Amino acid sequence: MKIVQENYTVSREWPEFSSGDTITVHYKIKEGSKERVQQYRGVVIQKKGTGHTATFTVRKMSGNIGVERIFPISSPFIEQIDINKKGRVRRARIYYLRNLTGKKARIKEKKY
Repeated sequence: MKIVQENYTVSREWPEFSSGDTITVHYKIKEGSKERVQQYRGVVIQKKGTGHTATFTVRKMSGNIGVERIFPISSPFIEQIDINKKGRVRRARIYYLRNLTGKKARIKEKKY
């Protein structure tokens, strides 16, 4: 299994991010014969798994509705990942964000 992972997976380097960070994922979408890049900006709720099977979940507010999307870290459709803000949270999985609305749902920014 490990030999297959080393030889056949295309590994790309993404910036280091963790839960609580606000990121923009540039994702390629095919519509018929056309291809376009869609930007998905939101807060990282969790990172899960290791190696090429790792995934991360991004949550954004679309109007008043929360939308979550799970991205595989080794997806060939991810063109770019930008880190907009580094958040300061005390949990690895911030599911409690789902129940918060308005100003309570804000995440403090990490100070350097």
